[in-house]
Amino acid sequence: MTRPADQFRQEFIAFAIQKEVLRFGEFKTKAGRLSPYFFNAGLFNDGESLMKLGEFYAEAIKNSGIQFDMLFGPAYKGITLVASIAIAFAKNGHNLPYAYNRKEAKDHGEGGVIVGSPLQGRVLIIDDVISAGTSVRESVELIKASGAHACGVAIAIDRQEKGSGELSAVQEVETINQIPVCAIANLNDLLNYLQNQQDMTKSLLAVEAYRQEYGVI
Repeated sequence: MTRPADQFRQEFIAFAIQKEVLRFGEFKTKAGRLSPYFFNAGLFNDGESLMKLGEFYAEAIKNSGIQFDMLFGPAYKGITLVASIAIAFAKNGHNLPYAYNRKEAKDHGEGGVIVGSPLQGRVLIIDDVISAGTSVRESVELIKASGAHACGVAIAIDRQEKGSGELSAVQEVETINQIPVCAIANLNDLLNYLQNQQDMTKSLLAVEAYRQEYGVI
């Protein structure tokens, strides 16, 4: 049974905080900003956590309505993400092919840079967050070079903050690549969660101030 969207997103935020994947403090982003929170999907580092994460992704992807034929996870974080999502879909009766890339081409054995299913049809790219959009751009080019079509991107959390201009990093990716991006949760969901936690007022105020300075609607 599908959960209501708000409940689903709040459960994911709580899960990420519980696993200390979503942390609060002062963190420098790739853009050089001092962020009051940091999300690192690499810290979903045990079997149960990865299983649950894959289930959250699968539900968000299904809810997005994006039509796709297979999944692609860019190295390195995308490798475990895409495998966990493929397993989550299979558990619900939808067996999907998936692939990921090597950072360097292999010149022996099967060779090449793609591991897993051949890239074909509509390919959904899997990542944890979008900052500069570099990983997505490289993935789109790789998919296109293989004769397939990148049809969208699924990420864990949308920070909803400005990229290189007035658009958010996610909006820039959507505009430049002409593909949709779906997320399990976003900054608004994080703020909604913090507003209901009496012991997290300091973090709430810090995140709200950060959104005022760097956020987009």
